[in-house]
Amino acid sequence: SFAYFTIKDRLPQILTRAIDTLHRHKNEFFEEHGEKGVEAEKRAISFLSKLRNELQTDKPVTLLEDELPDAPLWNQYLDYQRNLSNGNGEPSWFQSPWLYVECYMYRRIHAALAQNPPIDNFDVFKEGKAQNFFESQEAITALCTYFQELLKNIKDLAEKQLQEELFKLLQVSLWGNKCDLSFSAGEDSSQKSSPLQSLENFLSYILVNDMEELWSLLVNAKTRNTGKSNVRVDIILDNAGFELVSDLVLADFLLLSKLADEVHFHGKSIPWYVSDTTKHDFNWTIRQLQSANHMWMSRCGMNWEGNLKKGVWVYHDHMFWTLPHDFSSMAEVAPDLYADLQKSDLLLFKGDLNYRKLTGDRKWEYTVPFHQALNKFHPAPLCSLRTLKSDTQVGLKPGQGEKIQASEPEWMVSGKYGIVQFDAGL
Repeated sequence: SFAYFTIKDRLPQILTRAIDTLHRHKNEFFEEHGEKGVEAEKRAISFLSKLRNELQTDKPVTLLEDELPDAPLWNQYLDYQRNLSNGNGEPSWFQSPWLYVECYMYRRIHAALAQNPPIDNFDVFKEGKAQNFFESQEAITALCTYFQELLKNIKDLAEKQLQEELFKLLQVSLWGNKCDLSFSAGEDSSQKSSPLQSLENFLSYILVNDMEELWSLLVNAKTRNTGKSNVRVDIILDNAGFELVSDLVLADFLLLSKLADEVHFHGKSIPWYVSDTTKHDFNWTIRQLQSANHMWMSRCGMNWEGNLKKGVWVYHDHMFWTLPHDFSSMAEVAPDLYADLQKSDLLLFKGDLNYRKLTGDRKWEYTVPFHQALNKFHPAPLCSLRTLKSDTQVGLKPGQGEKIQASEPEWMVSGKYGIVQFDAGL
């Protein structure tokens, strides 16, 4: 299966790159922290080498021994996995649910650094994320330019034109999800050309297209919310780099078109899945844009900094997003986060990992309704914007999946197809 290939080939590559990154920063650690930095680097490398060996030799998954706040939840989850295996031995790297061991690997990478001060705040994936941003410069420039030109007469746009612009920016945000470094095991996956030029050609690759539902929801939220102060949209982020910029453009458009009054972003509290957005990546990206020597890029950066200062943009990171749990257990495991999401008018879940957690990463029949696969996870109306890079997909028309499968056996994992899949909730 694709899961087997991921665990066997891709995850060891990711660990090897992390080890290599630490090696390359040895001098920097020495300059900053002296011998202590070098000692910490050696310990972190030996921790990661041991992890790679456990993975490649299919050792049992072990309890976390660190003191980090989420360790008890991870260890409870391992007990839960042990109970699932009905006494068929310990859960091991190749004999466990893919989603679980993949998340577990990233949590162990985090522990390798977190337990080794003074390099405990070093993000082994940071360089790759920065590189993705810089190599996508052309596409970022084109998108910022398009957006700033659009803003000049946004107040004069008729409703139909506003809708067209929303659909365009939703698609840019959707296809931005192709730029995923965990999928390419850290190889270059930047967006080279302006995505706006090719949207027409890509339309037929959107297998579920619920953009009309999103439009109706946002337009009606205004009238529905007359008694309530604000229309709030939440974006549960995926990758840093070009994808993040496409999400920020979409978020700013929602504000300036008055379709939303506030946008809340949810990122990861620790480095995750190679290119996922952390608070550092979020702030770094806005600073990079601000200081760009391109007028429209720096205008975007300055406006977005302003949005954060005014409080119409809010960034959150909750520990739950980096736990192994499906979202259907959020209400129980992280009731505070669930209650916060209930305040939203629309939740936009970016990317593949979020989709896997929304649907429990099961091998569903293609035609199972999205609502059913969500397994009672309904804090608010929600939508998944995702390019397919793992073999879980629901909500297709009868025969749709089989038809593509016949000519493209890799269709579910190639990133070529996408979905804008909406669920109204209860």
